[in-house]
Amino acid sequence: MSRLIVIEFVSLDGVMHDPDGSDGSPEGGWAFRYGPEAVAGDKFGLGEVLDTGAMLLGRRTWQLFAKIWPGRDDPFSAKMNAMPKLVVSHSLEHAAGWQNSTVLQGDLAAEVHKHKQAHDIMVTGSASVVRTLMAHDLVDEYRLLVFPLVLGAGTRLFPDGTAPVKPGPGVGPDRRPCCPPHLHPARQPVTPRRKQPHAGRAGGPAPRPFPAHQQIAAPSHPPQR
Repeated sequence: MSRLIVIEFVSLDGVMHDPDGSDGSPEGGWAFRYGPEAVAGDKFGLGEVLDTGAMLLGRRTWQLFAKIWPGRDDPFSAKMNAMPKLVVSHSLEHAAGWQNSTVLQGDLAAEVHKHKQAHDIMVTGSASVVRTLMAHDLVDEYRLLVFPLVLGAGTRLFPDGTAPVKPGPGVGPDRRPCCPPHLHPARQPVTPRRKQPHAGRAGGPAPRPFPAHQQIAAPSHPPQR
């Protein structure tokens, strides 16, 4: 059975809302405060999934991406543009704005189960889609790029009332066993340098930056977001 992988930018308090500022929220754009190198390229270690898998997106996330990715031609963007895209929408009939996009028809859980027979599926953004997949126990892995800031408000990836996710034995992106199970570090966003206080000045040593990036995988499921 192939995997369903949720990839998200999140804050330390689990907020996933408006990392690029496109919604115009007060704290929007927080993922881009650390420079383009913090978000560019394959930060989630997807590797061959970009070549052989499919992308599952909610309507709003798809419409945002359809304005951005088609105009880019770097190697990573070329992979994103070439991937099949499955769009979850009750209002769209067609998804012609981004190549290789198809609007899913029918029940989301059933469609995901069908497409997982053929290839891995990755989901990004698309909070309502992710919540539905969680509710049907269809998420196999969470790969999270955690940024060292607390937003205090906004849509959270794991809201209050989310069922516990118990890590199971597995492997990291390099295919080696993880320890602890299904928890492995990956590339880190660039954290702004903090000025060190001068010797003898009040205030003590400068605080250490938070660890920035971990990938967390849910337990593997038997053949049956």
